[in-house]
Amino acid sequence: MHIQKTDSKKMDETLLHPFAIFQALISLFLLIILTKWLTKSVKNKNSPPSPPRRLPILGHLHQLGSLPHHNLHSMARKHGPLMLLHFGSVPTLIASSAAAAAEIMKTHDLSFADRPESRVSRRLLYDNKDVSVAPYGEYWRQLKSICVVQLLSNKRVQSFHSVRAEETAILVTKIGESSDQCVNLSQMFTQLTNDVVCRSAIGRKYGGDGEDGERFLAILRNFLEVLGTISIGDFVPCLSWIGRFNGFDGRVDRIAREVDEFLEGVIRERLENPLEQAGENFLDILLEIHRNNSIDRDSVKAIILDVFAAGTDTTATVLEWTMTELLRHPTILEKLQNEVREVMKDKHDITENDIEKMHFLKAVIKETLRFHIPIPLLVPRVAREDVKIMGYDISAGTMVMINAWAIGRDPASWDDPESFHPERFLNSSIDYKGLDFELIPFGAGRRGCPGTAFAMATNESVLANLVHKFDWKLPSQCDELDMSELPGVAIRRVVPLLAIGTQCK
Repeated sequence: MHIQKTDSKKMDETLLHPFAIFQALISLFLLIILTKWLTKSVKNKNSPPSPPRRLPILGHLHQLGSLPHHNLHSMARKHGPLMLLHFGSVPTLIASSAAAAAEIMKTHDLSFADRPESRVSRRLLYDNKDVSVAPYGEYWRQLKSICVVQLLSNKRVQSFHSVRAEETAILVTKIGESSDQCVNLSQMFTQLTNDVVCRSAIGRKYGGDGEDGERFLAILRNFLEVLGTISIGDFVPCLSWIGRFNGFDGRVDRIAREVDEFLEGVIRERLENPLEQAGENFLDILLEIHRNNSIDRDSVKAIILDVFAAGTDTTATVLEWTMTELLRHPTILEKLQNEVREVMKDKHDITENDIEKMHFLKAVIKETLRFHIPIPLLVPRVAREDVKIMGYDISAGTMVMINAWAIGRDPASWDDPESFHPERFLNSSIDYKGLDFELIPFGAGRRGCPGTAFAMATNESVLANLVHKFDWKLPSQCDELDMSELPGVAIRRVVPLLAIGTQCK
């Protein structure tokens, strides 16, 4: 008891020491000043509207659902074209109008030229050494120049004409062999785009029958699946353990190893047999740049992965939804067939010069890109500095997501936006190349997709051949098409598209 009293007395003396009192007063004073400053800062900040039901820790993450572009569109209709949400601890600006997108990707493009951190992409893409998610800076500028000037220039895209023609001919032959029978167009489009991208990117096909083909398709499918998955640790760091607990982190590591082993095998094969399959492809060009010490081996592999990620599922998705809408609208299908057949007359093989005369064909594809944009939420950006957007204050570090799907269905930009109406583009100057923000399937500004011409060349060639050489109808048991969307990097159909193509005489 005596000891306890003595300790208590010593404690009282310590608390009453003049220096301790002085420290406490200073701390209290600083706390009051800091609180007032923070309160004033919050009051003075003109933030965009924020939806209610924000939860502790999770923020608005629980409101995204399996198809976030739909849910974010519904929120935007209530709260406006610019909203500030919180995904865990990450403030996130959602843009849902052409005007908002233009301010972000044109007026203040440099302020939003960076990408947010992602554990998954960092693991899969060699520490973010690809052009899509590399941090903005000198390295990214070098990669973008390589892609624009050497890999995906108009001249280079034209050089792959024979690849597109040959793979399209294989598709036509397969459908012709099943004439008047039901074919799985979804599966065929996936195979075709994989083959076109493989031949263009690495010089040979890997997606056919056999063990190698099945292994490649499994690796690519797994890669795309995890690449489009949100890691909760990116938004709620205190929950990053969940990925280790449920096996997700281990799965990402395994897929990263499988992808690297595959690409290393492709590179070794190419280096050991340099004369095999002569003709430049993306890998040839990148290895030559690597030999000049401009980029390292991981950069070569990361760029090749970008080509697969951007060029396979997305192109197949556009073809799948285009044919879906044509089968739903027989009048539009007939109008398109009449145009293509009028241009071709008695010719059999469609050239790129022929396609340039097919204005309604181009309108149909543009309408598909508006109505069924393959990647509805563009690759996120992050604010590099404090900036004002449409009168609102946006803080540095804010993540930015552009809901291009919502923009494509915005009544402020489009008449009757919920209808598939290709004619809207016949007398319109609106294009998909990043200058018209009503239609931005490939993004815009510095971070816009450099592969637009490559993707569109395949879309136009395949569609022109399908409507030129076949008459199309739905299976007799199919009265109405299921239009449900499947979540993923690209938004495919839940139900594969089955159709009957009858070869024209």
